[in-house]
Amino acid sequence: MREAARSIEAAGGSVLAIPGDAGLESDVEAMFQQVLDSFGSVDIVVNNAAWASPQAHILDMDLQHWTTVLQTNLTSVYLHCHRAANIMVDQGTRGAIVNISSFAAARAHRNMAAYDATKGGMEAMTRTMAIDLAPFGIRVNVVGPGAIHTRNMNRTVKKVSAAAGRPSRSGASATRRISPAPSPSCIRRRQLHHRPGAVRRRWHAGQLRSPQVDAPLPDAVRARLRSRED
Repeated sequence: MREAARSIEAAGGSVLAIPGDAGLESDVEAMFQQVLDSFGSVDIVVNNAAWASPQAHILDMDLQHWTTVLQTNLTSVYLHCHRAANIMVDQGTRGAIVNISSFAAARAHRNMAAYDATKGGMEAMTRTMAIDLAPFGIRVNVVGPGAIHTRNMNRTVKKVSAAAGRPSRSGASATRRISPAPSPSCIRRRQLHHRPGAVRRRWHAGQLRSPQVDAPLPDAVRARLRSRED
């Protein structure tokens, strides 16, 4: 992390490297306080922390494995989104929150029930937060990258392919899923599937419209919204 910070500074940027546990409320609160003390505001948050290994078959998975993965991959998203959104609302910032998901939200992986559950939960949570925060002008998006072409990924593909008795394929694909929230009445999700040599785009409703979408804001939230408009 320090090396990355030095690279940003060398390029002329400003950076604050803060070590901590993304799934612990005290560490998250301390991090945001340092950010406010140094920069004065929060304009964008990217939730990228995740724990994918070690893996466990559902028959062998213990509660500690399940709890650790959920705390790192999903509770961390709640903690950062909740704190950042409150700062943005209090400061009148029309900010942005970006959550990094995975193919795991829509496709199953053997031995990764806990990880897959967190990514599905993240996408559902993002859609709801997009509705909740749209009246304040805060955009909440989810990006779902596919496999990244790295040396480690190549080794994994070769290992799995050899075990399955089929040749490995080089190259990697990537998928982006974005759930912009311009307003509660217009919430859509854009999917961009990228494969080598071809791009396909598909637009569809981010969720089936339910009566809850038009539910009135809680009194406390409505009061905060009115205070921004005054």
